Amino acid sequence: MSTDYMEVTEIAGDDVTQEQVDRSYQRYYWAGAYCRDKDVVELACGTGQGLGYLAALAKSFIAGDISSPMIKKALGHYGKRIDSRVMDAQDTHLPDASCDVVILFEAIYYLPNVERFAHECRRILRPGGYLLIATANKDLYDFNLSPHSVVYYGVAELGALFARHGFHCEFFGGTPVESATLRQRLLRPVKAFAVRFNLIPDTMVAKKLLKRFIFGRLVPMPAEIESGYADYIAPRSLVGGRADTTHKVIYCAARKR
Repeated sequence: MSTDYMEVTEIAGDDVTQEQVDRSYQRYYWAGAYCRDKDVVELACGTGQGLGYLAALAKSFIAGDISSPMIKKALGHYGKRIDSRVMDAQDTHLPDASCDVVILFEAIYYLPNVERFAHECRRILRPGGYLLIATANKDLYDFNLSPHSVVYYGVAELGALFARHGFHCEFFGGTPVESATLRQRLLRPVKAFAVRFNLIPDTMVAKKLLKRFIFGRLVPMPAEIESGYADYIAPRSLVGGRADTTHKVIYCAARKR
């Protein structure tokens, strides 16, 4: 039975926290610097908030997701502007050495076989090409697993994974824990307790109520990210091979040797 990733994905139009919106903008602004005038592929693109932004920068752009409903929703917004396809990140069927940049945001933990994914990325990337990863930081003490996730990867694990497949990695941290509101920081021990004893609700309705309690007013997730919507805050450089405990998001720029 196929997994319904719609229920764990930030869908355009859904009520989300302002932090979720900001994180979405920041990761695409970060990726944009690598994509200018390049042949780019975004895998596990979801409903495609960043597709228009990246396509405007890239020489060519392809978006893929394993979920047909996700691609259908993305096409409903972009139409023929974006080449959007149902595509497995572990087996893209793209030609060898056909792209300069591969992007996978907030999805590596859903992949059943990350070794196969890394091998596939190496196959379709040209020499010197980049694989860009953004992922929730599993090394925070109050980290909560997403439903349907398989394995999470932090700085140390990502470095080891991609080194095995001939990549050199640079790491960055986004959304510093210290930037959270006082209310959020005070509630971190409560969240950690709830995670430890499996008290985090599973239903989206209950999760939305919890988000309102912790983060306050919710806002709609935009269908498309726009240039200049928010100030870009460059992520901080991190030391490879060492778990980071000070940022909510880990960025990895893995360059094919």
